[in-house]
Amino acid sequence: MGEGKKENAKPFDPFEPLREMRDAYLDSMAKVMVETVNTEGYAQANGAILDSYLTASAPFREALEKWMVQALQQLSLPSRQEVAALAERFTNMEMRLDDIDAKLDQIARLIVEARPAAATPPVEPAKSAAPAKSPDSAASKAPASAKRGAAGAQKSTRRQSARKSER
Repeated sequence: MGEGKKENAKPFDPFEPLREMRDAYLDSMAKVMVETVNTEGYAQANGAILDSYLTASAPFREALEKWMVQALQQLSLPSRQEVAALAERFTNMEMRLDDIDAKLDQIARLIVEARPAAATPPVEPAKSAAPAKSPDSAASKAPASAKRGAAGAQKSTRRQSARKSER
């Protein structure tokens, strides 16, 4: 009987009371810190420290930015501002192309609606002096609206409405 109790009982750990004290200390300190951090005085003090840090680091940050611009120029690489300007220009060009594409689609639709269905045969594209190509190349010459399909038309419409909302 005495042997069964020894097998089920935990062995004596001399550090267990120390662990319990540590856990109790950490719990009490966590509560104190939460109460301290949630005060207005702490927020003001932390704001003042952050403000002084930002003021002190501003000259270093500016010097680093100047050095980075010079290094990028020497390496013939674009700066962040140049990349952002290019991205904006490409976005504007893409929006203009979408507008032109939508207008061309509208003109094509109006031409088809205005032409009597049986009175005139469909207009065939002018044949060039280039040699005949495979059927795959004929598909690549299809109008943009045919290539784009319904998903592209929706994309163009979304961009137009986004452009109007930006104005």
